[in-house]
Amino acid sequence: MAKKISATEIKKMIKTGNFIIGTGKTLKSLKLGRVQKVLVSSNCPPRVEKDIAYYSGLSGAEVHKLDYPNDELSVICKKPFAISVLAFLKGANK
Repeated sequence: MAKKISATEIKKMIKTGNFIIGTGKTLKSLKLGRVQKVLVSSNCPPRVEKDIAYYSGLSGAEVHKLDYPNDELSVICKKPFAISVLAFLKGANK
């Protein structure tokens, strides 16, 4: 896990439009090798974190553990539901 990612950086990455919200879709895209970077909320369930770490290791995607809980991450993404996992697809700007 690399450097800390701020809320403004997350907002900039979301503006590109090449992202996926949710554990199921992220795991599916990781298995297909389409994901470049995965952001995990601070209160993400350990089982989900373990699965994400395993499949991102296989596909070569970066995993970043955020300092924000899932409800705060949803506010940053301007969504009305909690977000535990956010993935950015390959080809998205850094």
